[in-house]
Amino acid sequence: MIWRVSDLVELTELEEKVGGWWHRLVTRHSEVRYPEAAVRLDEMERLLGIWFRALGGDGALEVAGADASEMNVRRSLLQRVAGTHKRFHLAWLDQNALRLPPLIDAFPEPSLNRNLYLWLAALAAMAPKANAAPWFRRNQQLTLAALERWPGLWNRYQALVRAHLQQRPDPRRLPEDERAQESAIRNALIEPGSEKRLPPASRPPAPVLLWLHPNPPASSVAPAVEPPRDPRAAGSPSQELEEVPRKPTEQAEQPDSDRGLITVRMENIFSWGEHVHVDRGTEDEEDESRADEVARDLDKISVTRQGKAARTRLKFDLDLPSEAEDDLVVRDGILLPEWHWKQRRLIPDHCRAMELVAADAEPLPLPDRLKKTAAKLRSQFQALAPARIWHKARPDGSEVDLDAYLRYRTDRAGGCQVAADNLYREMRAGARDLACLLLADLSLSTDSWIDNRHRVLDVIQDSLYLFAESLAATGDQFGIYGFSSRKRDPIRIHLVKRFNEGYGGRVRGRIAALKPGYYTRLGAGIRYATRVLEEQGAGRRLLLILTDGKPNDLDQYEGRYGIEDTRHAVRAARNLGFHPFCVTIDEKGSDYLPHLFGSGGFVVIRNPAELPAELPLLYARLTAR
Repeated sequence: MIWRVSDLVELTELEEKVGGWWHRLVTRHSEVRYPEAAVRLDEMERLLGIWFRALGGDGALEVAGADASEMNVRRSLLQRVAGTHKRFHLAWLDQNALRLPPLIDAFPEPSLNRNLYLWLAALAAMAPKANAAPWFRRNQQLTLAALERWPGLWNRYQALVRAHLQQRPDPRRLPEDERAQESAIRNALIEPGSEKRLPPASRPPAPVLLWLHPNPPASSVAPAVEPPRDPRAAGSPSQELEEVPRKPTEQAEQPDSDRGLITVRMENIFSWGEHVHVDRGTEDEEDESRADEVARDLDKISVTRQGKAARTRLKFDLDLPSEAEDDLVVRDGILLPEWHWKQRRLIPDHCRAMELVAADAEPLPLPDRLKKTAAKLRSQFQALAPARIWHKARPDGSEVDLDAYLRYRTDRAGGCQVAADNLYREMRAGARDLACLLLADLSLSTDSWIDNRHRVLDVIQDSLYLFAESLAATGDQFGIYGFSSRKRDPIRIHLVKRFNEGYGGRVRGRIAALKPGYYTRLGAGIRYATRVLEEQGAGRRLLLILTDGKPNDLDQYEGRYGIEDTRHAVRAARNLGFHPFCVTIDEKGSDYLPHLFGSGGFVVIRNPAELPAELPLLYARLTAR
């Protein structure tokens, strides 16, 4: 028999199609799922964040997707054939987030799946108040605490228990040891607190969807990989996988690709892994798509340094510019403290700030695209300026002060020898006892694009232009500073406009010269700005912070560490009588900013393009209080 290539292709396609049918058939019958009633975490994320914090949950924690955990539970023959019922999405808490299943389709009714999300968040909100008891007893304690504090949850909890018990294994079909275990779990669900211990068994029980994870994955962070030092290697734009839960990570050795198949250990044949070069010098969409798929499927991500230079020479920006190309250093060695949230103490002189000013900033006029908006804002802000008033009894002035002159003539006529001083008056504008410092985030994330024509940095620059134009019309004292960081040393402070200098073409030139780079050590930036505001003599001092994301840096300044340090810096500024206020274009800002600045201490600009016009108006509302 002679086979043509086209016949082989058709046969292969038919085999794949039949295999797909078989896989879907077996999988559908091996697992009880209701995709038509599914509720996704991204649909509930905002509501769950508000719900979790309203019930007393830790305000520093965000709501994030939980990765699936592998459990060696008893499986039926059909489940073993289909390869299902091995990995489960459960809820747990770590130091950075409340981890919830990315999708819940366990029940046939969407309302039950939705209520399961709400119940898990309520259970997690009670977690800090429970003791460190074993998983079985601790989840009963959390359930009792939640139902006692929030009795309105009782009906929802009972409905979830009834639906979940119908899906759990039948104790009569289990071995004796597992039967006792399953009966104890059922009793604990029906009457929380009734069971003191979980009987031992040869296998772990089926997961309890209404409880927190029995053994949550350790919260590990990948080692910070610094930018390449080899000038022949280049960095490519990073791609954040928003829908991929945070994975456990480890530092691994570089795999040896030249050893051949015979050296592969046999036990590794049954494991799955991929080795992907993430520092490749060319952008390949197929490779990026493959890397995404690998990141989603792996249980643990191993990071290693290849130690080889790229084979092609690439054009890129070095991580640190040369001294000749960098901004001029105005002042170096400004030491700042930092809050260590685990040790609960302020580490003195932990960060070093460095003041810089743009070396090549030529005086510039206001960009034409902003002139119309600037004129409108100036006219609005001039109304905020205090009215012009007469300053009387002055030694010189534009007019004679008649009241002072009459008193002088009366005293002389009465025989008093008074000097002919302070007989004039002068019209002057009043002054508001107010100083504002605008602190702009200039981290590398501001180099991202918001549309086909504008980057985040472009929007920030336009905002600084209009902000300065508006405040110059009021006569208020104001300063503009930018910041970025590369670990705790140095914190780069860009002097755009200091309080003791006027606004003009040179300031506009410095705004135009701003460049994105490095990271966002926000706590250090706020502490530096606080020191500058302390030197101002105004009775009211406003610290306006403009950022596009969370605090982060290369070292441990990530997640909870950065959040708590920033919160401590904000509270310290408030204790000095200042008014910190954050303006962000981060869509997820509402998840963590209430913990940092309070419910009324921030605003999220949903459309970044509106920021330039909104920022001056926001200042007007804040100063009118």
